[in-house]
Amino acid sequence: MIRIEERTVSRTTENEGLTLGYRFMWRVRYLGMHVFGPAQLGDDRDPQRRLERERAAKVEAAKAARLGGHEREHG
Repeated sequence: MIRIEERTVSRTTENEGLTLGYRFMWRVRYLGMHVFGPAQLGDDRDPQRRLERERAAKVEAAKAARLGGHEREHG
């Protein structure tokens, strides 16, 4: 039996604030690190994890900017 986990984050949320060009190049870099990157490193030194952390920080910054702008409009 195959069990598929439910996604807790929607596509819109995980791509919020990211342009199409950024998302495309991120995928290319991520794939490149997967194929040509180092075999095994800890999470703190792994280039793929670094890319994931950078992307998450960029999405959080976009959310904060959107929410900050929303509060200024209504506050």
